[in-house]
Amino acid sequence: MKFEEEIGRRRTFAIISHPDAGKTTLTEKLLLYGGAINVAGAVKSNKIKKTATSDFMEIERQRGISVATSVMGFEYLGKKINILDTPGHQDFAEDTFRTLTAADSVIVVIDVAKGVEPQTEKLVKVCRMRKTPIIVFINKLDRIGKDAFDLLDEIEGKLGIKVRPLTWPIGMGPDLKGVYNLYEKSLILYTPNSTERVSETVAISDISDSELDRQIGEEEAEMLREEVDLVESVYPEFDRSVYLDGAISPVFFGSAINTFGVQELLHCFLDIAPSPLPKESEERVVDPYEDKFTGFIFKIHANMDPKHRDRLAFVKIVSGKFHRNTNYKHIRLDRNIKFSSPTAFMAEKKSIVEEAFPGDIVGLHDTGNFKIGDTLTEGEVIHYKGIPSFSPEMFRYVNNADPMKSKQLAKGVDQLMDEGVAQLFVMKTTGRKLIGTVGALQFEVIQYRLKHEYGASCTYENHNVYKACWISCADKEQLEEFKKVKYRSMAIDKFGRDVFLADSAFTIQMAEQKFPEVKFHFTSEFEDQKSESV
Repeated sequence: MKFEEEIGRRRTFAIISHPDAGKTTLTEKLLLYGGAINVAGAVKSNKIKKTATSDFMEIERQRGISVATSVMGFEYLGKKINILDTPGHQDFAEDTFRTLTAADSVIVVIDVAKGVEPQTEKLVKVCRMRKTPIIVFINKLDRIGKDAFDLLDEIEGKLGIKVRPLTWPIGMGPDLKGVYNLYEKSLILYTPNSTERVSETVAISDISDSELDRQIGEEEAEMLREEVDLVESVYPEFDRSVYLDGAISPVFFGSAINTFGVQELLHCFLDIAPSPLPKESEERVVDPYEDKFTGFIFKIHANMDPKHRDRLAFVKIVSGKFHRNTNYKHIRLDRNIKFSSPTAFMAEKKSIVEEAFPGDIVGLHDTGNFKIGDTLTEGEVIHYKGIPSFSPEMFRYVNNADPMKSKQLAKGVDQLMDEGVAQLFVMKTTGRKLIGTVGALQFEVIQYRLKHEYGASCTYENHNVYKACWISCADKEQLEEFKKVKYRSMAIDKFGRDVFLADSAFTIQMAEQKFPEVKFHFTSEFEDQKSESV
């Protein structure tokens, strides 16, 4: 197959939602259609030991939530699909934000009963800023929920996106009869508790056809006709180019747990979703169809296989073709690296790949060479944008609970911080290690993983910090004066950059007034903002 054809058949997308909206279940069902798995995992049931395929970390299995982005690829109807299943929990939003930089489009999952929830608003805001094409899947139609028109109004109001329904529900909860596919002009009948992958579909090109009455009943058929008329008059015609520009979002209704409405979503997604898109770098816009390989690291994960203590860096291929056992330039380190066993994923199942194309996600075995945001190329100096670390909101000192395991603790903290889920700061005054996160659950996950993956025990001690501010200053004298005055509040991050740990907004305000030349940065994405002292 030609290089251009390989790119054209790839679809790389992220699934995002508020916790419990059914995101991981939807991922499972998409994998079922692709034949990548045979049985969907029971995410919440402790009675069934088979757990969700995309939740491969032990703590995820125990708690029934996703805390790390999973990468899965499969083939379906001639297309190569790469799914990024992201954490829904707000404490792990930073992992999701970074993952969105590797996605060409997004499916947003919304609970029909709960509607638009806060975490969904935050994530969609990031997508809108980047003009990422969005498809909405309204899930759990087998339960009683909000009126479909009210939900669409809520989505437009809260998420700030224009919508166009492409399927429409016939009933809800115990009265659910099916959905009408406006995109393909067909009726999909609902069978409760169905384990079938494909629901019964009836082709009805004309909604006034009496066959509709026969299939779902006269009353339901008449209501459907009225609602479809309203949909057609209120919402604009679906235009793929407008969707690709991020200006309109198609909406689908279904029940992922019952494998209902999922195939319609998948088929339409394959039809309309973008193949790999050009990506902006600091130097220029890089087109996927360029001959030369470029890619960037958007995620690092330690111990995907606890037996082998491996560490993988996930690279999103932006342009050209990636080959195994070929030297590629690591831009930050300014040296060439060769990869003998690059891997593709089906959740935790890995297979070595000889080559990969734009849109693909490849796992590279890492001995500590990579950090999030690093670029690999065939020689050209390129820095991809938009992969920041945000200022943490919670800070705790990490203490060793087992002096015999200090080496294991140091190694574990070091490697887990590389994943970007939390950040490590070392106090200049005491040398104590301070972990900063955006949510309390991250501390629990770090503690759990240190114990089970590294055999190290730790305790935490709260430390009152309002914000971590990376600092830079063109005036070296003023910078040194600032660091001297604020010595007790100064720390170094994992990459040796100066960080000011302010105890209040007022402290930052006063520091800005007293040291006008010092700049305070609340994200770490700043090679150009790097502290002059480094």
